[in-house]
Amino acid sequence: MPREIRFNAFDMNCVGHIQHGLWTHPRDRSSEYRDIHYWAQLARTLEAGLFDGIFFADVLGAYDVYGASVDAALRGAVQVPVNDPSLLISAMAAATRHLGFGITANLTYEAPYLFARRMSTLDHLTGGRIGWNIVTGYLDSAARAIGLDGQMAHDDRYDLAEEYMEVVYKLWEGSWEDDAVLCDRAGRIYADPAKVHAVHHQGRQYKVDAIHLAEPSPQRTPLLYQAGSSTRGRQFAGTHAECVFLNGQSKSGVKAIVTDIRGKAAATGRDPADLKMFVGATIVTGRTDAEAQEKYAEYARHVDPEAALVHAAASLGIDFAKYEMDAPIPTAQSQAIVSNIEALNRSAGPAWTKRTLLAQMPLGSRQAPMVGSAKTIADALIAWTEEADVDGFNLSRTVTPECFEDVIELVVPILQERGVYKTAYAEGTARQRMSGHARLPATHPAARYRVGASATSATGGAR
Repeated sequence: MPREIRFNAFDMNCVGHIQHGLWTHPRDRSSEYRDIHYWAQLARTLEAGLFDGIFFADVLGAYDVYGASVDAALRGAVQVPVNDPSLLISAMAAATRHLGFGITANLTYEAPYLFARRMSTLDHLTGGRIGWNIVTGYLDSAARAIGLDGQMAHDDRYDLAEEYMEVVYKLWEGSWEDDAVLCDRAGRIYADPAKVHAVHHQGRQYKVDAIHLAEPSPQRTPLLYQAGSSTRGRQFAGTHAECVFLNGQSKSGVKAIVTDIRGKAAATGRDPADLKMFVGATIVTGRTDAEAQEKYAEYARHVDPEAALVHAAASLGIDFAKYEMDAPIPTAQSQAIVSNIEALNRSAGPAWTKRTLLAQMPLGSRQAPMVGSAKTIADALIAWTEEADVDGFNLSRTVTPECFEDVIELVVPILQERGVYKTAYAEGTARQRMSGHARLPATHPAARYRVGASATSATGGAR
């Protein structure tokens, strides 16, 4: 039986996201990001195309590695200005019934107690359609913005994340019992105090002694995304993630990462099939290959090479402004996105330059675009699922919203004809539609913090 292909729109609450410079295209509407009606209409469009969800990137801090300044980032709208994506969700959810919402939220700089309530609130308001992309950040500018000298080392951030996950699992899964809410008007009892338990957490980084303020939401724990594919990131994904977002230029490279993460999940006792793998994709399509190539050339004329380097400088931790176009660039490790550095070294070799880097960014990012007719694109997507063992695609915006409209109008019908794309939404929460589970399964580490599990005491207090 062919595997169902899943689509998320990959977007950000800002002007310039991944394909840098394309906001200058006359048909692009990303500069309307401050208008809630723009986002509501986009949500309706994606739901009409039966997208599983919209996956929001986010970043704290500005890209100031290039030239040791934010000036180039501001000129090119390189993910700045950027607004909070979580505040879009209620309006988009009100405009739809099925579309899921994945929010990137940096756990390093927010208390888990506050974050847990916000996600529970969104899970209630969306009817169980909320997901969390777990990130630990990579920008020194974000650390400085909240009063630190710089960010923690890469692996130390994952150690922090492990404890953070323990705290939010205790709040989401162990504070309120399933039948704690009575809503008994006659008896004047809304919630049974005996079934609401304080979380007592005393850890290295966090201390919590409180009940979770929100009653149990449809999913309790939001659908869990994770996007790190470094060695440490893969271990974290295998332990916690339900959906993994990968970037890669080759099917064989992505498949190796997928196999590794699924193996790490199995080693923890989880079912590897519970992890859905999404690879980043940029699609430029048309009714014919020639039409798609013409559109691609049109888009490419709006690319901003400096803006592309600004983003790359931040994600790699290298100030490209210091180097001439053909000067070799050292590949020393940084504390930025380690998997990006590893991927670049694999693709470009140990001696690469700004010129070779820009050659890999034809539309302003290192994500090589798929260009072709709807049939060509459908063939390519199916090949990815078969050869790289991925379940779906996070579709990066180019010229928005037409990039998503083109996929919906041209590519989706072909995928449906081939039996690899849904023709209607299944009912249920985001988790139920993704994996078939109403709640996180017993094999997931969150389950140990549920009331009645080993992590609760005889008096009901979640430890």
